[in-house]
Amino acid sequence: MIEPKLNHVSCPGASASGVDGTHRVAYWQWGRDDAPHVVVCVHGLSRQGRDFDVLARALLQASGGEQGDLRVICPDIVGRGRSDWLADPLGYQIPVYAADMAVLLGVLKPRTLDWVGTSMGGLIGLALLGQAALHPASLPAPVPIRKLVLNDVGPVIAWAALERIGTYLGAPMRFDTVEQAAEALRLISAGFGPHTREQWLELSRPMLKPAPLEAGKGMGYVLHYDPAIAAPYRQMTPESAAAGEAMLWQLYDAITADTLLLRGKESDLLSVETAQAMTQRGPRARLLEFEGVGHAPTLVADAQVRAVRAFLLGA
Repeated sequence: MIEPKLNHVSCPGASASGVDGTHRVAYWQWGRDDAPHVVVCVHGLSRQGRDFDVLARALLQASGGEQGDLRVICPDIVGRGRSDWLADPLGYQIPVYAADMAVLLGVLKPRTLDWVGTSMGGLIGLALLGQAALHPASLPAPVPIRKLVLNDVGPVIAWAALERIGTYLGAPMRFDTVEQAAEALRLISAGFGPHTREQWLELSRPMLKPAPLEAGKGMGYVLHYDPAIAAPYRQMTPESAAAGEAMLWQLYDAITADTLLLRGKESDLLSVETAQAMTQRGPRARLLEFEGVGHAPTLVADAQVRAVRAFLLGA
């Protein structure tokens, strides 16, 4: 079984300690260090980089294995997984995440670069690509993204979906076993679509870390992320969300990368109308929908993996 290596990069602009103005971002690397073709896969709001294990293995195997010319990079966005937590929770916003990814790309120095972004990861990709097109001098390094996969996200995000996510984001959760945690995550992630028991356990294990010891409680598990990532989220209003749409459309319209838009056919976050509009303006994305899935496809099912692999590698 191919396994990734864990690396870290130091990013300026938001502090983990409240003192030095930097934080570390973890990223999982599949493939050799100097492979020239890099695919960056960025997760959703409360997820982490190991979400892409199945896709990363499939891409690597299709491109010559661990010694081939492909690297797959799956970061844990700050506040999640193995990355630092920020001292100021208001730093948990797209501009900080995009700046971190620009630093990471400067370290990776890809010759060919593709981007796969699920939900929040897609918005980070939009921010990077739009910034590169509109204000290239503001980035520390060029971002020549060749192909872009937007997984169930676009410039217009349905408010009802944001409300749904807000009901559980940052809520205190403690679990006695991995299986108990997986079942709880399954209930709040119904939109991910059908998975086998083993697939769901594999998706759930990286979402957990050992719980801090407390008097009267045995060993257990808590979620991997800083509960404070919910702080900026809770400040959103329907009005502020709507105000951001014009800016997101401007970023989307500036994109020149070949773009594939994935949508769960039952998605409550990306509407049919927004998805159709994305096929008619900006990069004129190719739209592919998946039956029996809402927000968001996990890129674990064979049909989903094949679609992304064919788009990125032409295989």
